[in-house]
Amino acid sequence: MTKIFDWKENINELELDEISNAIKDGKLVIFPTETVYGIGASIYNDNALKNIFITKGRAQDNPLIIHVSSKEMIKDVVTDISDIENKLIDAFMPGPFTLILNKKKHISNIVSANLDTVGIRMPDSKIARTIIEKSNTPIAAPSANLSTKPSCTNLNDLLEDFNNKVPYIIDEGASKIGVESTVVKVINGIPTILRPGKITPEDIYEVTNSVNIDKNINEVKTGKVESPGMKYKHYAPSSKCLLVYMDNENDMINEINKHITKNTYVIGYKEHQNLINTNNFYSFGSINNYEEISSNIFSLLRKVDRNKPELIIIEGLKKEGLGIAIMNRLIKAASHNYIEKLDK
Repeated sequence: MTKIFDWKENINELELDEISNAIKDGKLVIFPTETVYGIGASIYNDNALKNIFITKGRAQDNPLIIHVSSKEMIKDVVTDISDIENKLIDAFMPGPFTLILNKKKHISNIVSANLDTVGIRMPDSKIARTIIEKSNTPIAAPSANLSTKPSCTNLNDLLEDFNNKVPYIIDEGASKIGVESTVVKVINGIPTILRPGKITPEDIYEVTNSVNIDKNINEVKTGKVESPGMKYKHYAPSSKCLLVYMDNENDMINEINKHITKNTYVIGYKEHQNLINTNNFYSFGSINNYEEISSNIFSLLRKVDRNKPELIIIEGLKKEGLGIAIMNRLIKAASHNYIEKLDK
C-alpha cells in the first residue's frame, strides 16, 4: 500500500522522519522537485538502486542523476572539479541544472551505468533538499514515470503509474517547471548541453562566455550515454502523435486541419482553439508563455492519451530559450513523427 503525504502547505516533521528512515532502510520514495517528480533511493544501497530500474521498467544502461542538498555534498561523490565547472555550480545550483562530473570510486556503477562520470543536481525544491539532508545521503532519482511514458508532474499521474508499487509518495501539487533539468558536460573547456531544460544556452553563455548544444539532442543515440533522455524512447503517450511546427502560424493551422479526423485530439495554443477544426482541443497555454506550456505539456499528454485517440496532434514551438527543451520532449513524445517548415 502506498502512503501519500500531503506537503503542499508545509513539511510534516513526523512524516519527514518516516521518509528519511525509509530511505536509510533501502525503500523507494517519490518526491517533488521544481522540474518533475523523482523516484529516489540512497546511492549507497545497491538493492534500492536496482529497484528503481525494476519499478520504472528502465534499462540498466540509462544512468541516474544524483541529487544533493549542498555544495559540500557534491564533493562526497565527485572529483576533479574544474574552475569552469565550479562556475556552473555556483551559478545554477540549486536549480534545474545537472552537471556531468567525474565520480569517485566508491559510487556504485548501478548509478552511473558503468561510466566514470555521473550527473549531479541540487534541486531548488525545499522538500527535495530537506529529504536529502535529513536522510544524510545523496539520492539517486530519475523522473517518476514508467519507462517511455511522459514524466509525472502531479499526484494523479503518479498514482496512475505507481499506486501500490512504491511505499511513499510526497505530494506538493503540480510541478512548477514541468520538464526535466538541463544536463551539461564540460567538453574541452566548453559547456555542452546534452539535454535541454529551463537553464538555456543563453543563461550558460552569460556565465562562461561559451556554450555548445549536442547536435544529436533530438535524436535517439546508440551506445553509451552520459545523460538520461538521450538513448531510449521517452516522454511518449500510448497513442500515435504528430508534432507540427511552422514559422507561419496560418500555415501551421492549415497543416493541422488537414490531418484531423473524428477521433483526432489536438494540443495547442489557446489563441488557436477556434481556428482548429475539432472539438477535441486542449490548450497547453499561450503562444507568448513558454513557462506555462512547459508546466502543462506532460500532464496534458497523459490526459489526452486516456481518451485513446487515433492521433494526437501537437502544435510545436520556436526552438529558442525554453522552447528548445519543450521541443526536445515533444519530438521524442511523437517518436520523431514531425512536420516542420521554417522561413528561410
